[in-house]
Amino acid sequence: MKRILLVEDEKNLARFIELELRHEGYEVKVAYDGREGLQSALEEDWDVILLDLMLPKLNGLEVCRRLRQEKETPVIMITARDSIMDRVSGLDHGADDYIVKPFAIEELLARLRAIFRRMEYAEPKKAALTTYKFRDLVLEKESRLVKKAGKTIELTKREYDLLLTLLENKNIVMTREALLNKVWGYETEVETNVVDVYIRYLRNKIDTEGEDSYIQTVRGTGYVMRE
Repeated sequence: MKRILLVEDEKNLARFIELELRHEGYEVKVAYDGREGLQSALEEDWDVILLDLMLPKLNGLEVCRRLRQEKETPVIMITARDSIMDRVSGLDHGADDYIVKPFAIEELLARLRAIFRRMEYAEPKKAALTTYKFRDLVLEKESRLVKKAGKTIELTKREYDLLLTLLENKNIVMTREALLNKVWGYETEVETNVVDVYIRYLRNKIDTEGEDSYIQTVRGTGYVMRE
């Protein structure tokens, strides 16, 4: 839920805006003077601050100026003045947008949506992680992380590549030749029995004594991780 701080000394207007924003699903806190508003702005985390220009105790420009010394919270300035200089002054003091009284609530909501869209575009997109799960074994491809029952298992590059290949081909029997080509490359001159050696290394690290191996041997063919 988006959190909005409204700093507005006109109580009837503040109540109207608060109710409309709550109706739209926002969490709202109201401050009725500049000092109270600045304190809330600095002490709590807000998605947007709606800040009146003309406030008792500390005007909106000064609130915005002090806020910008510590935080980058988006600010929409609310002003009864529609002069170019007032708008420029608000923006120069750190406001991200402004809205002139009297305004329709639909305009305010549109400006809020625009702010949130810009914030989403500015945020770096997190790449989706490719995760393979087999019993209590988890492999995160992009981070090259392998865990068993939540505990990290340290694998060499070959061991990791071998496990990844088997997990990517779960329930498919992989011949020694196919594993050799996938993990060591087509140009390699090593013998296929090196696959058996590394399967043993891998089993020693991921298997639990007395339990079925994660990697099954298909006699005369190769290996498979089969559910």
